[in-house]
Amino acid sequence: MTRGVWKGPFVHPSLLKKIDKLKDQSKKAPIKTWSRNSTIIPEFVGHSFLIHNGKSFIPITVSEEMVGHKLGEFSPTRKFSGHTPADKKAAAEGSAPKAATGAAPGASPKTAPAAPSAPAKPAAPKKDSK
Repeated sequence: MTRGVWKGPFVHPSLLKKIDKLKDQSKKAPIKTWSRNSTIIPEFVGHSFLIHNGKSFIPITVSEEMVGHKLGEFSPTRKFSGHTPADKKAAAEGSAPKAATGAAPGASPKTAPAAPSAPAKPAAPKKDSK
């Protein structure tokens, strides 16, 4: 269920205070926050945030396209380190026969498939149905 329109977007009150303070300053330091569930509002555009992902702070600069999204959407909590070696080995074995059957672009003639040994049958003439 979504948030009621009459309530407006949720923004942590401390973030609003920090944004108001930064409006007066010429040098805008990044705002460190743990509030991943705060909605990005138009007042945040141009400001930079350090959003906590559970382990470290991810630097984000807010642009106009981000308005309406949550801060946590731009700070992933999980790190994808690739597939396991067993998965890589299975993928390599599965693609090896596939590469051997068809010639890959730029492949050397040694790896190209051999021509069929049996000659092809000539096409049979079609019968007229009258």
